[in-house]
Amino acid sequence: MRIRSLGRRAFTAVLAGAAAWPLAGHSKLPERVRRVGVLISWPENNPTTQASVAALRQALAGLGWVEGGSIRIDYRFAAGDPTLIQTYAAELVGMSPDVILASTTPGLAAVRQQTRAIPIVFVVVLDPVGQGFVQSLARPGGNITGFAIPDAPIMGKWLQLLTEVAPHVTRLAVIFNPDTALAAALDNRAIEAAAPSLGMTVTLAPVRGDAGIEEVISAQAGQPGGGLIALPDPFNGAHRDAIIAAASRHGLPLIGPSEFWPKTGALMSYWFHEADLFAQAASYIDRILKGASPADLPVQYPTKFSLVINLKTAETLGLTVPPGVLDLADEVIE
Repeated sequence: MRIRSLGRRAFTAVLAGAAAWPLAGHSKLPERVRRVGVLISWPENNPTTQASVAALRQALAGLGWVEGGSIRIDYRFAAGDPTLIQTYAAELVGMSPDVILASTTPGLAAVRQQTRAIPIVFVVVLDPVGQGFVQSLARPGGNITGFAIPDAPIMGKWLQLLTEVAPHVTRLAVIFNPDTALAAALDNRAIEAAAPSLGMTVTLAPVRGDAGIEEVISAQAGQPGGGLIALPDPFNGAHRDAIIAAASRHGLPLIGPSEFWPKTGALMSYWFHEADLFAQAASYIDRILKGASPADLPVQYPTKFSLVINLKTAETLGLTVPPGVLDLADEVIE
């Protein structure tokens, strides 16, 4: 059989066509899956946690990041445990993610201790400038930015609301865990500053477990005029049911952070929706994954706050909520 030889030009054309064959089948290499670590200081089954995770996922999906597709998210839920917060921060940093989302001051502090290189977006952190996490709100500098909370200025509002709804309250116990409420000193100073003008005295009540919660609330109920404040604190979030149950058992009005406190039996709350901050954090995660630097993304604060009142609890405590306060309420639980 005679094989016909190809001319030089024809042979070159064949080679060129052959070189293009694989590219026709694989016109674009798949993009690298981006990895995000998420450290949440509250328990996984906490309603605040569930709402926040759902908001984060939904917001990322809306920005084109498909979990299990273009993005992988590794979650860690520390349940208000200081040791777990440290352990999970180290685990997440060890995974070398593209960005880490850290919730609450203890969570951010733990992650920051582990890395100054991986971009960090925080949520629910008090006074990030004063605590040294960022250089300024407008230009954070470094590898950290996020969404802060104005705890201290709100504390005066809490006391005012408590005096309007429970005017008999003259003694306040402030519940917090010093191991997890790293910014408690700022909140407590604001409470102590506002209390005298409202005719109140303040007792700081550090606790580290359910037994301590019961002891503090029992002592507060031992004299007339007692009331309770639960600071925004991962420990309080994890022990919310125990705090509310003890307050109910001893007949004390309790104001706490997030709408889930009055929804599960506390008297009221005046706070923002944590889930909103997680949704907003998704926009910063998106920008960082697309090349933005945390140093150039300004720290933001929530702009919307909600007053939630539990009328059933008020009735049980023998309290009548003034019409003016009810008019201000965003949600009334009956």
